[in-house]
Amino acid sequence: MVACMKTRSRIVQASLELFNLQGERSVSTNHIAAFMNISPGNLYYHFANKQQIVAVLFDEYEAMLEDFLGPPLGPPGLEAKRYYLETLMSSTWKYRFLHRDLEHLLESDPALRVRYQQLSQRCQVNACLIFQSFVDAGILSMRSHEVEAMVLNAWIVITSWVRHLSVAVETAQLNEQSMRRGVYQVLMLEQGYVTPPWREAMDALCTEFYVPLNRAPQLPD
Repeated sequence: MVACMKTRSRIVQASLELFNLQGERSVSTNHIAAFMNISPGNLYYHFANKQQIVAVLFDEYEAMLEDFLGPPLGPPGLEAKRYYLETLMSSTWKYRFLHRDLEHLLESDPALRVRYQQLSQRCQVNACLIFQSFVDAGILSMRSHEVEAMVLNAWIVITSWVRHLSVAVETAQLNEQSMRRGVYQVLMLEQGYVTPPWREAMDALCTEFYVPLNRAPQLPD
């Protein structure tokens, strides 16, 4: 039984690695089995198809997000803000195929579409509570409808950042470091709402996460 569970876990992690490297659409169950040096039959013993593997990976991603997207346990400050943004971008990078191939994944699996929509709604509700805690602490000056709009804009940036990198930046720049620029982009959304006592500290935080991205490649002459 232990060996069986280890094989199942190895299949999930190998699939994640291949999906992230090559894209989910380019990877078949036979590719996964060959990558692991196991027989296709061994893989099918654990998963009937690729959709089931994707569902398990989504389970992991969902659990990771919901584990940390809660109101600050202590007084909110820039350390809490840094924690939320870094952890969110780290989880997005770890499961980046979900966002890079999102449209295809949701079109091919209606159940996953519903789960993603529900997760998106829950994350945005929790993020509103997080942003409101920063408003209550005097870090941001925002009305409730502005908090809601900010959360939606931040969610759009975060969930589309991998796709942006994959089409607009050189392949060599597609790394975890480039995800920090995604954090910077979210921080830029907030700049107009930062209260005067916190502007210097927020500017320092923005500088910390700024990562230059390569310019678009030039067309050949």
